[in-house]
Amino acid sequence: MGRFNLILVFSLSLNLCLIPYLTLAQLSTNHYAKTCPNVESIVRTAVQNKFKQTFVTVPATLRLFFHDCFVQGCDASVLVASSGNNQAEKDHSDNLSLAGDGFDTVIKAKAALDAVPQCKNKVSCADILALATRDVINLAGGPRYTVELGRFDGLVSRASDVNGRLPLPSFNLNQLNSLFAANGLTQTDMIALSGAHTLGFSHCSRFSNRIYNFNKQSPVDPTLNKVYASQLQQMCPRNVDPRIAIDMDPTTPRTFDNAYYQNLRQGKGLFTSDQILFTDTRSRATVNSFASNANVFNNNFINAITKLGRVGVKTARNGKIRTDCSVL
Repeated sequence: MGRFNLILVFSLSLNLCLIPYLTLAQLSTNHYAKTCPNVESIVRTAVQNKFKQTFVTVPATLRLFFHDCFVQGCDASVLVASSGNNQAEKDHSDNLSLAGDGFDTVIKAKAALDAVPQCKNKVSCADILALATRDVINLAGGPRYTVELGRFDGLVSRASDVNGRLPLPSFNLNQLNSLFAANGLTQTDMIALSGAHTLGFSHCSRFSNRIYNFNKQSPVDPTLNKVYASQLQQMCPRNVDPRIAIDMDPTTPRTFDNAYYQNLRQGKGLFTSDQILFTDTRSRATVNSFASNANVFNNNFINAITKLGRVGVKTARNGKIRTDCSVL
C-alpha cells in the first residue's frame, strides 16, 4: 500500500511538471497599489502617445503579447535581445515578423514608469506588456477589461524554445486545439483569441499557397470566396515583393470588432487556420455565435485573454523585474 501511494504521488508530481500553464503565482488587480498606484494611467498615456504616431502600435502590441505567452509563459522573454552566444526568442524565424512598434510601445511605457521615482524598476516588463495589450485593444474600439498583475520577468530567452509553440497559418482544427490546450485554453478560447485577426496584416508569402498552389486539383483553395481570392491574387501577384502586407480583415482592418467571424462565414478568412474555424463543423457554431453577437464575442475574448495572461507566470523565485526589458 505504501509503495502504491508513493507511485501515485510521483505520478501526480510528474503530471504537474508536464503542464506548463499551472502556476503558483498569485496575480491580483491591485498588485501595485502601494508600490506604483498610478501604473495603469501611466502605461495608458504612453500607449496613447504611441498610438497617435502609428496605428501599427495596436496589432504589433497585441501580437507581441500572444507570442510571448505561448513560449515559456507571459514573462516578457520575447522582448529580450540576443547577446553573446545566446539567440533570443525574438530572433527565431517565427518571430521575425513581429513589428518593432510593439517592442517600442513597451519600451516607452517602461521609460514613463521609470520617470516616476515611486515606480522606477517596480513594474515588470511582463505586466507592462499585459497592460499595453489591453490598452491597444480598447483604443481600437474593443472592450476595456481588468488586467491581473503580479508577473515577474523570465530569466531566460532562447530561440530554440519557440520551436513548435506558435500556431501556423496552415494549421487545422485539431492542431490548433492541441496547441491551445497545451496552454490551458479551450476550443472556445482559441476561437475567441483568433478574433484578434480582425486587426493587423500578413505578408503574401504566409498564404500564397491558398491562391496559387493549393493542390493538383484546385490551384485556389475552394474554401476561399472566389471574389476575395481574385482580389488577393491582384494584391499578391507571383514573385511579389516580400515586404507587401495585406490586411487580415478586409472589411474593418482598423477596428476591433466581430467582423472577422462575419468574414469567415463568407469564405474570407486569410489563413487556412482562420477559415477552418468555419468549415469544420465542430467549431462553426461558435463562429456563428460570435458573428451574430458582438457582446458574446467581447465577453468570450475577455475571458480568453485573461486566461492567456495567466500562462506560465513567473514568481520572485523563478523571475525578476528587469531594469531593461531587452536585457536579462
